Amino acid sequence: MTLFDENVSVAPARSAHRRRWGRSTVFGVWSLVVAMLVLFVLTFLPSPYVIQQPGPVLDTLGTSRDADGDEVPLITVPDEQDTPSEGRLDLLTVQINGNRERTPSWIELAQAWFDPSRAVVPLDRIFPSGQSTEQRNTENAALMSDSQLEASAAALRELGYTVPQDVVVGTIDDDGASAGVLDLGDVITSLDGAPVASVNDIRSAVQAGDGAPVALGIDRNGTESSVSVTPRLTDVNGQQQWLLGVGLTLTFDLPVDVKIQINNVGGPSAGMMFALGIIDKMSAGDLTGGQHIAGTGTIDADGNVGGIGGIRQKLYGARDAGAAWFLAPRSNCNEVVGHVPDGIRVLSVATLEDSLTALETIRDGGDLDALPTCDSAAASGS
Repeated sequence: MTLFDENVSVAPARSAHRRRWGRSTVFGVWSLVVAMLVLFVLTFLPSPYVIQQPGPVLDTLGTSRDADGDEVPLITVPDEQDTPSEGRLDLLTVQINGNRERTPSWIELAQAWFDPSRAVVPLDRIFPSGQSTEQRNTENAALMSDSQLEASAAALRELGYTVPQDVVVGTIDDDGASAGVLDLGDVITSLDGAPVASVNDIRSAVQAGDGAPVALGIDRNGTESSVSVTPRLTDVNGQQQWLLGVGLTLTFDLPVDVKIQINNVGGPSAGMMFALGIIDKMSAGDLTGGQHIAGTGTIDADGNVGGIGGIRQKLYGARDAGAAWFLAPRSNCNEVVGHVPDGIRVLSVATLEDSLTALETIRDGGDLDALPTCDSAAASGS
């Protein structure tokens, strides 16, 4: 009797139940599902941050587009003596990704976090509470206009021109010490009998007076008079200061009609590069010596170069535009050291004279090692 056939294979009966996943497998699947859900939510969840990134780079010796979209010289001066430049003097900008109306998603922030050319910054630092995007743009446009005037004055003074300036009342606090005493447009000519030539002259004298009334000589629509204002002690960023309750600005009587055409760019940080561009346009020869040079920094009419924001993004913007040299404000050097992208050399400057010396040394092949750098500035603590 045959009990089995060797040529017939017998498959084991299927289990009535499928084999269950192991605990670790179930945990992994659920972790993936939760991660995907979180990722989906973060895509739409608003954040309290914005992203700073390199913006457009403009050659001050070249052209830009005006409000009508036409290509025009960025800087125009009468009787231009400049020969066509083979080099560039680039001003740099920073773009802000986000505003109070629309902030970047958390996914965008994560991507920016690992990109050295971009920075994630708190929303309130760029857009103060209570300030709309439109108000910020208006403020930056005013700062740009002021920087162009200061740059023009600094450049013309460097070229030997006399540039008179006036201290003018630009704003008046409704509840401030000068309300009802000063008018918009008043030119302040003296304080307690001493002539004033700058806003700092007035601020220093008011603080030194420790709240005592000050006699202001003013020119109102061509009529000179004197008024008395008693400063008020006011909290300014946690510090008590004596204030007149006015916003003061400088106006300049430029002996040369300098025109700067730049659109959709705000803020004061292009001042130094404007000044260098003006000097190049009004001088024989080429300041650049055919080199591609970028830079940034505010400037006042006396040629002092001040610090700016977003300098790390500007370093990458300069590198990406092909610049070999970068002029950085000395006061920004602590943000520069350790963050210079490959392929660009940074020189630190504190005045317009420093900038011109750097350009001359680069152009003439001088001793570059003798020029101040951000490394040397950081080492000296300046």
